[in-house]
Amino acid sequence: MELLEAIKRRHSVRQYKEMPIESELVTALQSEIDACNREGGLHIQLILNEPKAFDSRLAHYGKFSGVSNYIALIGKKGRELDEKCGYFGERLVLKAQQLGLHTCWVALTYKKVPDVFRVENGERLTAVISVGYGRNKGFARKSKTAEQVSNLSADVPLWFVNGVEAALLAPTAMNQQKFTLTYHQNGTVSAKAGLGFYTKMDLGIVKYHFEVGAGRENFKWA
Repeated sequence: MELLEAIKRRHSVRQYKEMPIESELVTALQSEIDACNREGGLHIQLILNEPKAFDSRLAHYGKFSGVSNYIALIGKKGRELDEKCGYFGERLVLKAQQLGLHTCWVALTYKKVPDVFRVENGERLTAVISVGYGRNKGFARKSKTAEQVSNLSADVPLWFVNGVEAALLAPTAMNQQKFTLTYHQNGTVSAKAGLGFYTKMDLGIVKYHFEVGAGRENFKWA
């Protein structure tokens, strides 16, 4: 499955089958995590067979069930951490989709379980991503239009149009889609986060989607 197809097929899933992830899929996912950590200077960790984080009132309120595997997004504290975790976290989400697994971004509705993952001095846990075999494939959600999130016009190149379309399929907190993509005449693109909860992390997710849709070879970020 190509990345663009994974973007189109992937939806948030909160209910999972209580079965372990197959070992070869764990190996493939861990390999991608290792690559993200190297490229992003992050400390992302895969947690397996640990149901306590989602066995709480908050998790049940969020309608999570059967979650025992998740990815902890951790990195050095700094202004860019949330966006970086969004970018590389979504790369892992789409890798999981390619492997036949399902996921959901989780910011608040889980509890931290002591000694399950490591947060070193100067680091921060930003969010987690549930992962496993979903009881369903998730459902499509309402979306803003391309004109609402970009300066789309008849004068922009096709790759920008494709990038915006992919960005509109990006998961964002509470489906708020508070981002703006702007095409510049010199061929660069700027991406800006709006005001709201987790919008900087959302921006990282959106930028990864845009790159996949537009083609990284076609533009540079402003």
